[in-house]
Amino acid sequence: MSADRPAPHARPQAQPQTQPPASSPAPVRPPQRPHGPPHMAIGMPTEKSLDFRGSGRRLVATLRPERGAVAGVLALAVASVALVVLGPKVLGTATDIIFEGVIGRQLPAGLTKQQAVDAARAQGQDRFADMLGGMDVVPGVGIDFGHLRAVLLTVLAIYVGSFLFGWLQGRLTTGVVQRTTFRLRADVESKLSRLPLAYFDSQKRGEVLSRVTNDIDNIAQTMQQTLSQLITAVLTVVGVLVMMLWISPLLALVALVTVPASVATTVAIAKRSQPQFVAQWASTGRLNAHVEEMYTGHELVKVFGRQQQAIETFREENEQLYAASFKAQFISGTIQPAMGFLSNLNYVIVAVVGGLRVASGAMTLGDVQAFIQYSRQFTQPLTQIAAMMNLLQSGVASAERVFELLDAEEQRPDPEPAADVPTPVRGRVAFEDVSFRYDPDRPLIEHLSLVAEPGQTVAIVGPTGAGKTTLVNLLMRFYEVDSGRITLDGVDVATTTRDALRSKIGMVLQDTWLFGGTIADNITYGVDDATQDQMAAAAQATHVDRFVRTLPDGYATVLDDEGGNVSAGEKQLLTIARAFLADPAILVLDEATSSVDTRTEVLVQKAMAALRVGRTSFVIAHRLSTIRDADVILVMENGSIVEQGSHESLLEAGGAYAALYASQFARAAAPVD
Repeated sequence: MSADRPAPHARPQAQPQTQPPASSPAPVRPPQRPHGPPHMAIGMPTEKSLDFRGSGRRLVATLRPERGAVAGVLALAVASVALVVLGPKVLGTATDIIFEGVIGRQLPAGLTKQQAVDAARAQGQDRFADMLGGMDVVPGVGIDFGHLRAVLLTVLAIYVGSFLFGWLQGRLTTGVVQRTTFRLRADVESKLSRLPLAYFDSQKRGEVLSRVTNDIDNIAQTMQQTLSQLITAVLTVVGVLVMMLWISPLLALVALVTVPASVATTVAIAKRSQPQFVAQWASTGRLNAHVEEMYTGHELVKVFGRQQQAIETFREENEQLYAASFKAQFISGTIQPAMGFLSNLNYVIVAVVGGLRVASGAMTLGDVQAFIQYSRQFTQPLTQIAAMMNLLQSGVASAERVFELLDAEEQRPDPEPAADVPTPVRGRVAFEDVSFRYDPDRPLIEHLSLVAEPGQTVAIVGPTGAGKTTLVNLLMRFYEVDSGRITLDGVDVATTTRDALRSKIGMVLQDTWLFGGTIADNITYGVDDATQDQMAAAAQATHVDRFVRTLPDGYATVLDDEGGNVSAGEKQLLTIARAFLADPAILVLDEATSSVDTRTEVLVQKAMAALRVGRTSFVIAHRLSTIRDADVILVMENGSIVEQGSHESLLEAGGAYAALYASQFARAAAPVD
């Protein structure tokens, strides 16, 4: 686009005019920044802390379409955890069989258990008697290997079954997460198509890309690693607690002493680390934006000798990302060793108290062994939950950034029912008392009226910032007028759908855009059913054919994403050929020949003259030599039309157009302010 691109910059103020204001209300549009580059620093750290609870609930809500699958994950988790929890208790039975067999073989055969207990007490071995009384021992009988084998096979079956249920749970969880992420990406893509041009003019492109790619990938990773594990951990805590209470309420109470300390530690550390995760992902967005800008503009960076400044900016952004990431990971990483310390403390307490209970005969050795395993299983999921907190916080921080994008104000929806665009389009375009401002406090276009008759070529000239490109953006409904209206063949364009309106308009911009693909693909972009002959005719009319045939692969030549393997002028010719092939009813040319050489410009002008026959054309130009044959030339200053007429009549008038013409084709007699 030309230099008056509709970014939310400071703009020259329009002079107030005498026409009465239009009665139509001004539509609500996204707020614009009054000055500075067209970037709104959404990537900057937010002033208030992240709403972890609200954003977390909203992230969980994205799983609603997977309710059935999530229920299956939950059922498999219950089955897997139930078997895992049952395992130590059954394994404790095997320990009792071995221990009782060892003790029984040491006792005289032929005695009953009670006789053995009484004999121990008579010898003053009260502790041994108490322990013996709590055991299911047969004096003189060793280990029952048949019973032991059956118990061990049962344990093996339990753990194999737990593995299978866990494997199915993981497979189902992967499907849930990937489908949820797929829908989230689709929602973001759909949202981007509904956002107004003002949103993209107010954002750094790298920041938007970071939200669409990095943040969504981080959400997927977080959900994949935490969804299944979190459910399993919670169920394990509940199941293990039940088994602990069943085996020994006293030991369960001892083990639970460390739980409040674990929760308090996790919450305290999480509160300190969460702001650092917000800063981490904000810094990531800013760094991506800087790298993207420096990469796409690397030639200008080198030409103007700004490599060192770019490196310094990168170093600063990288250091900020390093500092935020280090703090976030270090602070949240202290959760796991803290939980490990509390777990070891719990283990020591349970082992001591459990040993005393076995010695007193209140518990069997197998139950103590099972309880120690349960105490480990009880603290392990708590440790896992604590370890997942840094990942959860990172994922929720990314989710909030994506939700901010999804919650951004959308362009005004198309009316329902929408008016039909006239078919065939005659091409009469009228601006009726149109007013528009990018910033409510800075007037730009005030009460402008103009008519372009069918088949006319209307050239729009004027200094930078006069509002030339703004007129085209209003016609295309990239922005909505504040008051007044724009009509196409008498139909208010605001009452039609944007797609229907834009399908009738072809546009060639100063800023060329080519995508990664062949030259043929780029020319036929937007015309899916174009034949080879039609494409070739458009290429020949715009003099694309002459340079394409010099390429080794011709029209099959693959362009990179930036079109770097063709010159700037050749890229411009390709975009012009694209517009030729589209055969629009209305043609918009915004400095469309600014990048071609003088000889090519003459050829393209002839081709454009043929293309404009029977079409209403709007030509925005700075080089006045390109619009001499226009039917009407509009001269704009400060958002107003100050002159209009043909090339000859405007020169004779000796006004603003004559001054512009003289400045281009005559040597300045005095320095220009």
